[in-house]
Amino acid sequence: MERVSFSPLSRVAICGGTHGNEMSGVYIVREMQKQKVDQKGLVSITTVLSNPRAVDACIRYTETDLNRCFTDALLSAPITDSTSYELRRARELNAQLGPKGSREAVDLLCDLHNTTANMGMCLILSSYDWISLHIYKYIQSKMTSAPVRAILLDIPSSEAYSLESVGKHGITIEVGPQPHGVLRADIFNMAKEAMDLSIEWLQKFNSGSAFEGGEVEGYTAVRSVDYPRDPITNDITAAIHPQLQDNDFKLLHKGDPVFQSFSGETVKHEGEDLYPLFVNECAYYEKKIAFRLTKKITVTLPSISVKADRV
Repeated sequence: MERVSFSPLSRVAICGGTHGNEMSGVYIVREMQKQKVDQKGLVSITTVLSNPRAVDACIRYTETDLNRCFTDALLSAPITDSTSYELRRARELNAQLGPKGSREAVDLLCDLHNTTANMGMCLILSSYDWISLHIYKYIQSKMTSAPVRAILLDIPSSEAYSLESVGKHGITIEVGPQPHGVLRADIFNMAKEAMDLSIEWLQKFNSGSAFEGGEVEGYTAVRSVDYPRDPITNDITAAIHPQLQDNDFKLLHKGDPVFQSFSGETVKHEGEDLYPLFVNECAYYEKKIAFRLTKKITVTLPSISVKADRV
């Protein structure tokens, strides 16, 4: 593949508290604001607490999930008296950090999240974007505290719903396990290291370093699996099986146990071999998702560098 060049990436936004009870991002952003961190080398940094009302209440959101509010349709919908706080806040963030899809948008938006699932260090990318994928490759090569994996989505920009899609390039840093409303030093440190490495990559890129291409592995969504439910009450009738619990990214074979009913019966996985993610994620109970099933793919990256005519 031929080398691809990009304009300098000088403006980065670091966001935390998009979900108000995911504490690593909240405290990383607060500390950066306390230390007045707004510039590193050739990179200017904007820090944002994305959902301040939810952060103050230490809840995921107040009315609707802010991290589902950034599609073009929602950002352009008329504001009425019934418009939720999070939809209004999405408009504010889009104006501050975007507008989405415009030349004025920040060059990189890094959104910090936690999961209660045993995901370790995971990046979520809305699209197969060379910049974001190279940052993933760089973090993966540098971090030693945990395996670094990526969920690779392929969503048209207009339909991308998460905050990171507002930037020209974006990554969601998803680290766990960490209970909601709780701060763990090991999880905090992993999130901060990934964020620091992202900024380090930008500094090197802007200074003229070329990054060689190669292959990276990622996981792409196949389907979500709900808990077994009572057909009348719709209440769940089983929990995640102990052999699946905490085994995110471990290949699930046909016949492997996935649920244990409250009466002690085992429900087994049917169908093709796939990788489970977000296993028993607390926030997904309301979405009727017990875990997501994915397949592993390989993406070939071109070499990239900054355009030679930069100023």
